[in-house]
Amino acid sequence: MVSEPYYLLHFLAFFSYLVIRTSASHVLSAHITDHLLHREIQAALTFGLLTAIKMVREETWEGFIADSLFFAKIFLIGLTLILDRHLTLWYVVVLTVIYIFTQQPAFQKLGTSSKLTPLQLESLLTEGSTSKHWLIEFRASYSPACIRTSRCFPELSITYSNKNFSFGIVDLGLFPNAAEYFGISLSGSMGQLPTYVLFTNGAEAARYPQLESQAKAFRDPITKRFLSGYFKLDRHLLEYINGK
Repeated sequence: MVSEPYYLLHFLAFFSYLVIRTSASHVLSAHITDHLLHREIQAALTFGLLTAIKMVREETWEGFIADSLFFAKIFLIGLTLILDRHLTLWYVVVLTVIYIFTQQPAFQKLGTSSKLTPLQLESLLTEGSTSKHWLIEFRASYSPACIRTSRCFPELSITYSNKNFSFGIVDLGLFPNAAEYFGISLSGSMGQLPTYVLFTNGAEAARYPQLESQAKAFRDPITKRFLSGYFKLDRHLLEYINGK
């Protein structure tokens, strides 16, 4: 994590506040110092509470880290407003630059899933393969939603993959022209990434989100439990074990 620019730059930005705070303590009035210390304690306690709640509710570390950094940025901006508004503007600029030029890394391991190009996937579906079922995750490396859920699919593949059920990943960030072919929108609020499609004997059997899905805000959060239930992965695994 230290070697990743995204995490390193965020650490430096937050650490710089401690340096500035220490340097400015001798020039601040006693009233401002006491007020700032009081707000810092409040921010620390609130941040601890929010991160504890997120740790319980979030299924992936990527999602937990993204939310924790978001909370930390809000509290940082709020505290700098007490110190100096010019300092606040400086931090807004710095955090904006970090957001534009760096990206949170996605979970890198694949589990037992396979990385596929659109051509390889089409070949598997048209020419057939040893697997009766293929569950495909269509993702893009630039999508925050895909990064947050990047751990779910590989971990599901470790649990549920077998000779009849395989998992594959197609990166539409590398092959954006293939999105329309598979009925996936990449544009604006209609962006449908990540999209999961279950193919059975080469034909689409189920997908999430649905083609008519309009609003991201009203979708169910993507978790391992949700995907397992939506695509009936337990049933497919039991059918394989029972030899059906």
